[in-house]
Amino acid sequence: MSDFVYCLNTSTIRPTPLLKKIKLAGRAGFTAIEPWNDEITAYISDGGSIAELKSALDDNGLKVVSVIALHSWITTEGDAYQAVLDDCCRRMEQAAALASPYIVASPPQEVVDLNHAAKRYAELLEIGREVGIKPSMEFLGFVDGIKNVQSALTIAERANHPNATVVADVFHMIRGGGTVDDLLLLKGSQLACFHINDVPAQPDPLTQCDGDRVLPGEGIADLPRVIANLRKIGYSGPLSLELFNEKLWESDPADVIQRGLDRVRQYVEG
Repeated sequence: MSDFVYCLNTSTIRPTPLLKKIKLAGRAGFTAIEPWNDEITAYISDGGSIAELKSALDDNGLKVVSVIALHSWITTEGDAYQAVLDDCCRRMEQAAALASPYIVASPPQEVVDLNHAAKRYAELLEIGREVGIKPSMEFLGFVDGIKNVQSALTIAERANHPNATVVADVFHMIRGGGTVDDLLLLKGSQLACFHINDVPAQPDPLTQCDGDRVLPGEGIADLPRVIANLRKIGYSGPLSLELFNEKLWESDPADVIQRGLDRVRQYVEG
């Protein structure tokens, strides 16, 4: 038995149609899935429905634990800000309709004032409370501003809201210049979702992009330490397999996610 939730982030097999992703994830042994708003919207635009997605999730023994993502909510000003909030609300409602407890709030590329970011994050959290979902603060190791656990946690804490949490990721912790021990800055209750992957030795990890990620066990990240640190802080939520590797996108999606899940299980269950 695992003390974590095995989750597939659908970016790992991105070209695969959404319904097939759901079927493959259930067949592989995942119990949760983390889809993207844009692919849900595309599915509905092509004639699908939320009801059909919910039925497919139920049929395959999956629950949605997080949806990605909210954008532009920190840096947009003036009249355009209301349009951004409206889009964020639409995305939250879409995620809530799939019974997701969380939705990822992504940071901008540039350096931002963390107090301003915290104020904006608190506004998202209040919208989320009305909708029935919790936006979770994400950091991205390749941006200039909110690029590590410390900055995301600062925003979450300064928001001073009971639903404030962060999202962490193996790749982004290392890419942002930190280490997997940065997880120890968090309490388990502050971590909404954890993205698991691996970081290749080349190119320099401090210059890598999303597409450089590799399956767990094929890189240099200390994944046994990652799992140990997650347990140490009392986290027992989703381990979401998240990659953007084009070579994997060209491979058999069933094989990719089965290999990924088996690797994660090895680290968790021994």
